[in-house]
Amino acid sequence: MSPSTRIERDSMGELAVPSGALWGAQTQRAVDNFPISGWRMPRGFLRALGLIKAAAADANAGLGLLDVARGEAIAAGARKVASGEFDAEFPVDVFQTGSGTSSNMNANEVIAHVAHSLGGMAVHPNDHVNLGQSSNDVVPTAIQVGASLLLHEQLLPSLKHLREAIERRAHEHLGTVKTGRTHLMDAMPVTLAQELFTWASQVGHGADRLIDTDRRLRKLPLGGTAVGTGINAHPDFASRAIALLAQSTGVAFTPAANPFEGIATQDVAVELSGQLNTLAVSLMKISNDLRWMNSGPLAGLGEIELPALQPGSSIMPGKVNPVIPEAVAMVCAQVMGQHATISVAGQSGNFQLNVMLPVIAHNLLWSIELLANAATLLADKAIAGFRVRTETLDEALARNPILVTALNPLIGYEKAAAIAKKAYAQGRPVLDVAVEETGLNREVLAAALNPLALTKGGIVEGLAGGG
Repeated sequence: MSPSTRIERDSMGELAVPSGALWGAQTQRAVDNFPISGWRMPRGFLRALGLIKAAAADANAGLGLLDVARGEAIAAGARKVASGEFDAEFPVDVFQTGSGTSSNMNANEVIAHVAHSLGGMAVHPNDHVNLGQSSNDVVPTAIQVGASLLLHEQLLPSLKHLREAIERRAHEHLGTVKTGRTHLMDAMPVTLAQELFTWASQVGHGADRLIDTDRRLRKLPLGGTAVGTGINAHPDFASRAIALLAQSTGVAFTPAANPFEGIATQDVAVELSGQLNTLAVSLMKISNDLRWMNSGPLAGLGEIELPALQPGSSIMPGKVNPVIPEAVAMVCAQVMGQHATISVAGQSGNFQLNVMLPVIAHNLLWSIELLANAATLLADKAIAGFRVRTETLDEALARNPILVTALNPLIGYEKAAAIAKKAYAQGRPVLDVAVEETGLNREVLAAALNPLALTKGGIVEGLAGGG
């Protein structure tokens, strides 16, 4: 043993551990066994682990299974882990044992060490810190707790912020009319507000889906221990510990009606990831719409100008790019890929245990954080500040031959199509060509072809009697 190491012991024997480390032999074995990615378990997962261990210690002390002083020391140490004070003491790679046992024991060993320093009594990582628990119920519970907390504290507030930002801009442009597009081709007009309210609706429904899934996410398998039967846990442990967890977090966590499901499967994590994937699809659509609308400014659509945030080219002076929508689109692509990983991992539940828990934790919690940060950026650095180029919108509308659709009820599809083609071929306004080809009153035709009126749908009143 060198001066920089100390000897720790576990059920497999002795092992040298860095002398200043708070972890023990089982953590060190994992560090030695899994030098794979350098990715550590995420902060949200470690926070959840600490909160769970604190609630477990308080529950066990309340049940008389731990003496009060030892229970208080363990809970205090666990809360320090939850707060992030000892994140550097969690070196285990994400790609480790599939149950996450290495990370659970990492927490047990660090908390035991800290509790000993706080209380002065011996604290065993398995017998005391892990009392009434197994990695098999603690790690799935930590995934669910970590995800639910991130939803409530980060993602749902970010989506609310984004939706409100979009709706504010929509209300500014209730009367701003633009050319609608289907197949990327000119279509009937819409208001800019209608376009924006569509985005807001997407974001709102994304939040609703997450809230619905969260009802299942909050049902925790803690207390099921190794396989769901609750072996070595007091019959009241689960209800007490989860009630304390709900109290400490402010989230209404409850015991799962069937803890076997929460241990054997990760269906709720896959469901949540699916909702995040849907949200990523929505944000990708919004981002790409913004990129198209901003394209140009001369040779593209040029309907809006996004805020100029940085030079867009190392060689072309003056070029400015839609960097925020591009960044958000990349986030969305990443989340979609992570959903594929989580889906495959969710299939790896054989009999009584899923064995890809760490990679689910990593990808699920990261997806939530990525989307929360991206939604806030999209609201603050793209939606809030774009300028509408009304002159471009008006010019395109005036030349849009598809406006002739409004004449279908009176002159029929074939005649309307002929007018549209002639107007497009000659580069003339539809109104002028329609007057020539139909002989209808110009004022009535002008009313019928009014772009703002057309955004309201239906058949324009007075058209049939205007000839």
